[in-house]
This record gives sequence, structure tokens and C-alpha cells, in this order.
Amino acid sequence: MAQLSLQFKGVENADQVNRITTALMMLDGVESVEVGRHGADVDGNVRRQALIKAVQSLGLGIEVS
Repeated sequence: MAQLSLQFKGVENADQVNRITTALMMLDGVESVEVGRHGADVDGNVRRQALIKAVQSLGLGIEVS
């Protein structure tokens, strides 16, 4: 199982954090997620690009790296 980290810019409230958490947890291969205003730590067998794409697809206008 791999551990990946994402960095966020522009997350402003708990609703955004909850939406990001839900989107990441729904991906196949994700075992656990910890999301905060500045980033996320993800455990599982999933590609980093899939995580980034899932967050971007929410249309929240935040930067993900």
C-alpha cells in the first residue's frame, strides 16, 4: 500500500474539505484519506494523477499539486 500526499491552495471551508474527502474515498484502491485545508494524505493503491483529477472534477476552483 502506498502513501501519497496532495497540496491544496484555495480551500476555504469545511464543505470543500468534506467534498474532497468524499471524492477521494470513492476512488477504487483508496483505503483511507485525511483531508485538511492545505492538503491530503491518501493510503492505498491508486495513481496520483487519479487523485488530482478527482479533486479537479469537483469544480471548486482550487489548485491541486
